[in-house]
This record gives sequence, structure tokens and C-alpha cells, in this order.
Amino acid sequence: MTRGTNMKKVERALVSVSNKEGIAEFARELQGMGVEILSTGGTARLLREAGIRVKLVSEVTGFPEILEGRVKTLHPMIHGGLLGKRSDERHLQEMAAHGIRPIDIVVVNLYPFEETVSRAGVSLEEAIENIDIGGPSMLRSAAKNFEDVVVVVDPADYGLVLTELKEGDRRVSANTRATLARKAFQYTARYDAAISSYLSRVAAEDGDKFPRLLTLSFEKVHDLRYGENPHQKAAFYRQALVPVSSLAAARKLHGKELSFNNLLDLEAALSMVREFERPAAAIIKHTNPCGVAVAETLVEAYRKARECDPVSAFGGIVATNRVLDAATAGEIASTFMEAVIAPGFAEDGLSVLTRKKDLRLMECALQEGQVRSEFDLKRISGGLLVQDKDTALLGEAGMKVVSKRQPTPAEIEALGFAWRVAKHVKSNAIVFTTADRTVGIGAGQMSRVDSVKIAAMKAGSSLRGTVVASDAFFPFRDGVDAAAEAGATAVIQPGGSVRDEEVIEAADEHGMAMVFTGMRHFRH
Repeated sequence: MTRGTNMKKVERALVSVSNKEGIAEFARELQGMGVEILSTGGTARLLREAGIRVKLVSEVTGFPEILEGRVKTLHPMIHGGLLGKRSDERHLQEMAAHGIRPIDIVVVNLYPFEETVSRAGVSLEEAIENIDIGGPSMLRSAAKNFEDVVVVVDPADYGLVLTELKEGDRRVSANTRATLARKAFQYTARYDAAISSYLSRVAAEDGDKFPRLLTLSFEKVHDLRYGENPHQKAAFYRQALVPVSSLAAARKLHGKELSFNNLLDLEAALSMVREFERPAAAIIKHTNPCGVAVAETLVEAYRKARECDPVSAFGGIVATNRVLDAATAGEIASTFMEAVIAPGFAEDGLSVLTRKKDLRLMECALQEGQVRSEFDLKRISGGLLVQDKDTALLGEAGMKVVSKRQPTPAEIEALGFAWRVAKHVKSNAIVFTTADRTVGIGAGQMSRVDSVKIAAMKAGSSLRGTVVASDAFFPFRDGVDAAAEAGATAVIQPGGSVRDEEVIEAADEHGMAMVFTGMRHFRH
């Protein structure tokens, strides 16, 4: 995409921007090189106030801006000047016949549609009014004719363009023109994707949950050292205008570069602690929790979480749902950890953790606030699976007691805690807990009874008096038998197996309380 090398000197620039950052300085430099400035509306006013000579587009077209500024640049005198090929004699003759002069630089960025629709309570009418029409048209025309026209959408590129104009006798290199054209097409594509996504969300409110055409737009943040394994290349991409409570908006305060696997584990950790209102801590390994706890203080919650599986905790990812204090920081620092994420770090806590040179410290808000509806996306070869995020917890009926014995109030509290954790464990998931901490976790097994046995084995001590949660129904009674043998006194599970009666009978034989939730939480 670098064919043209003989661009003529830049004579005219069309400047019309929503983002006014640096535009007066840029236009002043252009004018100083003898470049004529064309402009419209608010941009023209700003440039004139800055003492820059500006010719209005309406003077070029011979037609005023109409329909409250909706129509001003959509005119042959503008688009002819952008699309006319300087190397084609027929184009030049036709332009001359109609009095069309070439436009050599287009500096345009668009109405702030994404910023508008991200605000709370924005109306459809206001959103529609912030859909730019003339701007994308000019950008596409200029980018299509990049061999003859320089197109600039990003204020960060002003410096590069000015440098080349000064050093190249008012010319910009073919490579730079091609690069800027690609950037312009990416910019307009993202803009259109944002509009399509917003209108799809509006339609979803009327019942059309999943659009026929799903448009997604992400911008590259940076390359990663490698992917899941060192032989795989990887990069981190971020959606535009991400909510402050998302991992993509988190701020790294200290430590080594984040890896592909770090980011996956941090997301899992953040999702886990968001489940709780009390001070909570979670330790994650390979996207599964190896310890989760709540307490009156954060340091107590962290100690309890680590006690669940101190061996697996080594090299894990820690998340908390409170500002991390010095006492908790000291406990975390006593074990090798890869990363810590919290809504904030007290100064003395940060001082403790930054002594660990490589420990990654991430600050991320926990409150969702006004956040666009997000889908959960999973790739398959040649396609994409799209679903709602699993934000629910119980079915409409809530906890339904199906055993002869009613659970005690203490067991009800523990079952609620266990169920919240089980939702975040890879299927088949089994979680033994008390009311405030995990005691044994079995994750990702092909057989549910094996998950029970692994959870009991990982506990390393008696599970007597605990409760057990299963993310999906027990297909046979053997899982309940194994849980009872380990010491569990109550069970929470979705129910729905053809052998539910057999499973309930097993609970009754062991004197266990059993509740059905009516909702499963597979996590593949």
C-alpha cells in the first residue's frame, strides 16, 4: 500500500475536528508553510480566534451549511478535491472544467458518539444526533486517494506530519500517507461498529437480544511477551471507553510486565471477590480459586483463603474487594505471588509490597456503575459463541429444601457462600466450605464424584461440619455418598437429574440437608 511516491506539494488543508487538542498549533504551522486552511463551524471559529486565516467550506461550495449543520461538506467541490487523481489527466481536466481545486490534507475526527452513548441516561435522539455523516465521508474519500491526499485522524500524528512537511518541502512520504490511510479506515470502521453496537443494544431492550450482525471493535494496547505458552505470540486489545471497573482499565502500579496468563487469572480473581459485600480475599491459580474467604477484616479473610490450600497458593494471583492495608500486604508478601489486584492500596501496604521487585500490583475499581451491556464471547474455529454473562445466582424459586431435614441457619449461610464460590470454579465443580471460607475445592474433572474426592483430598483434614456445593446436578448418588463420608452435613446443587430421587434418598440416609437452586453454573 505504498505505491505513490511523487506527491505534489501540499497547498490546501481541510480542518474540521471534534477533538480540538493541538489543532490551533497544527493549523498555525501549516499556515506558516503557506498552506491554505479550509474549515467549518466550531473549528473555524476556534482557528480564527487563534489568529489563523480560515476560508469557510461554504465559500468553496457556494452553498451555506444547512439543516443545523447536518449538511456542509457533502458537495462535489469538496469530494472532487479529495478524490481527484493528480496523476490522471482526465481527472485534472474534469476538475478544472468544474472549478474544483485539489485538497491535499484532511484533518478530521468525528462527533463523540462513543462518549455520548456511554453517559448515563442518554436518549436515543441525542445518540442519533451524534452520528457523524460528513466526517466519515471525507475521511474515506481522502484515505481512498492516499497517494495524493494526507489524512489525519489522531492529534498524536500532528507532529509526524509537520516534521515530514518541513523536511520534505511540503511533501509527506508515501509510507506515512499509506499508514495514515490505514489508520483512517480503522477509525471509521470502529466508529461504525460503535453505532451498530449501540443500536443493537437499543433493539435488545425490545427483545432482540442478539443482533443478526455482531460488530466488535478493539484497539491494541500492546504486545505481550508470549501467549499461554512461550512458543505462542500474543497481544492485549481493549474495547473503547471501557468502564473503570473493568480489568482492561486497571492501572499497574508496580512489577513486571503482565503475561497472557496473568491477565486471565486476574479477571477470574476480580470476578470472584466481586461476589461478596463483606471484606473478601481470593487466591487464583489457572483461573480456578484455590482459596476464598470473607471476614471482618481483610487480613483475616486473606489468612483464611490461604489456609484452604497453601501449597497451591504459591505463585498465585490475589484479589481483594477492599483497599489493601499494611497487615494484609505483610501476609501476602510472606508467600511468593505473581500478582495482586485490589480497588486500592494504602500507602503503607504499597510500601510493603513494592519491596518485591517483580510482584505485579494492579489497582481496579470494583463498582460497575453505568456500564454498557457486555456479552460473554468464546471463539471456535471459524466462528464465535455469544451468550449473556453469568451474573445470576439462583433460579426463580431460590433455595428449595428437598431433603427430610431442614438446613440449620448456619448451614444456610454456609450453603450461600459455597454456591457463590462454585460459580467461579471450572466444571465439574465441587466446593466444601464453612460460612466464611473454602475448605476443599475440586475443579475441572470429567467425573463429578472425582471432583468430590479431589476436593476432600485437597482439604488435607477433616471436612466434618462443612457444606458442599456442586455447580450442576449429581448424576448419581456416589458424589453425595463421598461428600457425606468426607464430613459434609448439607448439600446445595441445581437439581434436575433423572436420578434426583436417588440422590435425595442418599442425603436422607446420611442425615444431610439438601437444597436445590434450579440454576446451574457450568464454567467451561
